[in-house]
Amino acid sequence: MIRIVFFAILVIAALGLLALMVNVLAPGGWTIIKALILICFVGVVPWLGICVGNAALGFAVLMLARNPPRALLHGIGDIETGAITGKIALAVTIRNEPMDIVLSSLRALLAALDATGHGAQFAVFILSDSRDDTAEAAAIQTWPDPRIHYRRRSVNAGFKAGNVMEFLDRHADDFPLTVMLDADSVMTADAVLRLVRIMQADPAMGIVQHLTVGLPARSAFPRLFQFGMRAGMRSWATGQALWQGADGPYWGHNAILRSAAFRDHCKLEPLPDGSAILSHDQVEAARMRHAGYKVCVWAGEDGSFEANPPALPEFLHRDSRWLAGNLQYWHLLHLPGFTAMGRWQLVQAMLLFAGAPLYAAILLLAALSAATGGGDATPHGALLALTIAWPLALYSPKLLGYFQVLALDRARYGGFWHFSAGVLAETGFTLLLDAIATIHKTLAMGGLLLGAHTGWDAQNRTDRGVGWAEATRMFWPHTLIGLVAFAGFAASSWAMVLWAMPWAAGLVLAIPFCVATANPGVSGWLQTHKIAAVPEELNQ
Repeated sequence: MIRIVFFAILVIAALGLLALMVNVLAPGGWTIIKALILICFVGVVPWLGICVGNAALGFAVLMLARNPPRALLHGIGDIETGAITGKIALAVTIRNEPMDIVLSSLRALLAALDATGHGAQFAVFILSDSRDDTAEAAAIQTWPDPRIHYRRRSVNAGFKAGNVMEFLDRHADDFPLTVMLDADSVMTADAVLRLVRIMQADPAMGIVQHLTVGLPARSAFPRLFQFGMRAGMRSWATGQALWQGADGPYWGHNAILRSAAFRDHCKLEPLPDGSAILSHDQVEAARMRHAGYKVCVWAGEDGSFEANPPALPEFLHRDSRWLAGNLQYWHLLHLPGFTAMGRWQLVQAMLLFAGAPLYAAILLLAALSAATGGGDATPHGALLALTIAWPLALYSPKLLGYFQVLALDRARYGGFWHFSAGVLAETGFTLLLDAIATIHKTLAMGGLLLGAHTGWDAQNRTDRGVGWAEATRMFWPHTLIGLVAFAGFAASSWAMVLWAMPWAAGLVLAIPFCVATANPGVSGWLQTHKIAAVPEELNQ
C-alpha cells in the first residue's frame, strides 16, 4: 500500500509540474524551441516526482514517529544491549590515502569497542589498491596490534568492488559479518554494534546501510554543502526506507554485510565491452535482494560520518566519477539477476545524473526563445508559479528536513536564528553550485560519449585554497555559457534576466564562487559565527 502512495505522489507532482510548464509555453503558439523545452522537461519531471515522494513520506515519519529509524525496522529485538556473537571484520578500502587520517579513526573505533568489552571480536582489514605500499606499511607498523591486517594488491582488477571481493574470497568464512568503511569513514562503537545486532536479530538481513552525515568541517565548501545534504538526506532516506523496505540501497561504506552471502551473490562480471563497473554498490544491493536477502537502511544520523570534498574541483571530480559509473547501469537493465525493485534502483541512480543535459538544454533553449521573441506572450502568473513550484519540488527533501529541525530539533543546531542563518547561506550556496554542477555534468557526459576515460584515482581530502588561475582554467566554459544565456534573456527584457538569476547566476559567478568557497577567510568567518554549524561541532 505504501508503495502505491509513493507512486501516486510521484505522478501527481510530475503531472502538476508538467501542466504548469504547458501553461507557460502554450500562449503565443507552439514553436520548435518551445516543443524542445517541453520534451526536455518531460525528461526531468520523473526525478522531481521522486524527490517529492521521498520527501513527503520521510517528513511524515520524522514528525510522527518517536524513534523514526526504529519505526522503519520494527520487530528486530534488542539492538542496544543485546549480546554480540561471532567475529566481525572492519574492512577499510584505501587508494593512495594519507594514513594518519585512516589510522586515527580506526584507532578511536577499536579503543571504543574495547571499552564496551567487545573489542576482541573485531579485526581490522586495511585493503589497499595504492601504487606503493612503503608509506602505508611503515604507518601500520607503528600500530602493533594483532587485530590489524594489511595487504596491498599489485593488480587492481575491478577497482574497489574487486578489492572487497578478493578480501571476502579469503576471509568470509572466518568473519560472518563485515562492516565496510571508506578511508574517510568515521563510526562510533555504538553505531557499529547496533548494525551487528540488527544483522544477528534477522538471519535474512543481507545488508544494513547506516545513514551517513558529514563530519564537522572548517572549509566553507564542505561546511555549506553538508549542512544542506544532512537535512535532505534525512528526509530522503527515511522516506525511501519506508516505501522500499527490504529493497533498500547500499552506498558502499558505513554499512554491514553478511559476508558469505555477499561473496556468493554479489561478484560483478565485466560489462559487455570488458570494462569494470565503477559504481558497484547499487548493483551489489540489487543482486543481494535478488538472492532473497533483505537490504535495509538504518535511517538514524547518530554515530556515522564521512568527510566531504574540501573544494569545488574535488567535488566535481567525484561527481564525474559517480556519473560515469551510474550511467553504466544502462547496460545492466536487460540482464537477469535483478528484481523489479532492483531495476528501479538502477534507473533511479541513472536519473540522478541523466537530467543534467536536459536542465542545461532547457536553460539555453529558454534563452534562445527569449532572444527571438518567443517569451513575449508568456503569462507572468504561470511563469511565477512554475518558478516557485520547480525548486520547491527539486529541493523538497532538504526544505522539509529544515522544517523538521525548526519544529523539533533547533536547539541542537544553536537555536532558531543560528539555524536560519545557516539555511539562508546554504540556499544561496546551493543555487550557485547546482548551476555549475549541471553544466559540468553535461560536459562530462559529452566527454564520455567522445571516449574520455574515468577511473578510480586518488582523492584529495585535505582543506586547501583554490587560486584564480586554477579556477579560471577549470570554469571558463561555464562562465562563457552563462554569459551567452544571460545575453539571450537580456535581449528580451530585464524581467527575464531576473527570472534566470536563480537558475544561471552560478555560471557567471563560477570562478569567484570556486575561489571564495575555498578561501580560509570566508571559511573562518563562517566558523566563527557558527553559520551552517552541525550539532557535533556545537557540542565539541
